[in-house]
Amino acid sequence: MYRATRKRATGHPVDTSDNGTEQQHPAPAPAEPPRKGWRRWAMDTRPLRRPAYRRLWSSTIVTAVGSQLTAVAVPKQIYDITGSSAWVGYASLAGLLPLVVFALWGGAIADAVDRRTLLLITNSGIAVTSLLFWVQAVTGLESVGVLMVLLAAQQAFFGLNSPARSASVARLVPAGELAAANALGSTVTQTGLVAGPLLAGALIPVVGLPELYLLDAVALCVTVWAVYRLPALPPLAGSAARRAGLREIAAGFRYIARHRVLLLSFLADVVAMVLGMPRALFPQLAAETYASYGEGLALGLLFAAIPVGAVAGGLFSGTFSRARRHGLMVIGAVVVWGVAITGFGLSTSLWLAVAFLVLAGVADMVSMVFRGAILLSAATDEMRGRMQGVFTVVVAGGPRLADVLHGTAGSAAGPRAAVTGGGLLVVAVMLTLAAAVPALRRHRV
Repeated sequence: MYRATRKRATGHPVDTSDNGTEQQHPAPAPAEPPRKGWRRWAMDTRPLRRPAYRRLWSSTIVTAVGSQLTAVAVPKQIYDITGSSAWVGYASLAGLLPLVVFALWGGAIADAVDRRTLLLITNSGIAVTSLLFWVQAVTGLESVGVLMVLLAAQQAFFGLNSPARSASVARLVPAGELAAANALGSTVTQTGLVAGPLLAGALIPVVGLPELYLLDAVALCVTVWAVYRLPALPPLAGSAARRAGLREIAAGFRYIARHRVLLLSFLADVVAMVLGMPRALFPQLAAETYASYGEGLALGLLFAAIPVGAVAGGLFSGTFSRARRHGLMVIGAVVVWGVAITGFGLSTSLWLAVAFLVLAGVADMVSMVFRGAILLSAATDEMRGRMQGVFTVVVAGGPRLADVLHGTAGSAAGPRAAVTGGGLLVVAVMLTLAAAVPALRRHRV
């Protein structure tokens, strides 16, 4: 992708891409001796040696748990007010549309402005919405409309924030550490998905539901301080000044279409999530297939298994994060995901089913790490924000489409047949794409 490398007066390497755009990365760390013993398996922590990335990552630790407090509190409060699970579903849809729209627009903005400034504004906006959530709860307003408006606003700020945060990583660590940095970030996020709801469940009887919102707001203040201490991240010198409108968003999609590696990295996630994410069928499987184990126990284990596997994959990411064949790693991870989901669909034992879902979680972590690394390494810096905006939409929208697809298929053919068929389709479609378009399997750094 790059034709030449030269240095600025700063001493940092600056890559010149095919279109003449400069790609600035921090200087690579000195070569270190091969890791021995258990350290070969443990998480690769090289990016944490870089103060700027360490600040960004540390803030993620706090918000990964804090955001889940609000994620639990909102549906709980809506259900308490309405007594209807349907309204909980409507609230989820109310948050999806602004997330999609503002993630695409936020990606274009992130390519046109100082990303640090954008992160400061959007993190502050999320903190304010969490504070407003607390105000409406502590005053006993009990308005579903207000909750849905606040949720839409929060998701809009998140949509603006996520592309800038992800795109900034490539300016904070060298290209050779992108996979390790993604593993660190993804592990923290997945840990939050496990620990956050557990903490929320433990805190509600003790401090009450309104205080969950307040704790999230306080956590976000820590994030704002960490982002404030980041270096400025303006567009690189030589980048053309641009606006952040529909034309720039459309240019991002044209860029994806022209670069097959990027296109296939998105398609790999769509294939895995839309065809192979069976979470909509977990309640039915818990009530029917695994009822003898206890419906509540079965449901909890099914929902927790994939995040637990992802966390385990992150903790032992030293086994794969140094791989250079990023495309092959994505293909292999998606195929393993499909095989694991197929095994889950065929399992009549709850413990075997959970084991297959844990394996699927490990595969999902590997896929996330290398898809993220491909997006950051294969795109020019002036396009990274828009690529991350599309990535946010795909990650948020894929599982929701899967809920509709699997719920419909499960009602028609039965849950186990729907899960098994979805897993087999993942394997078949991914291998077909890899064979038909070699760009992804040939991609390396």
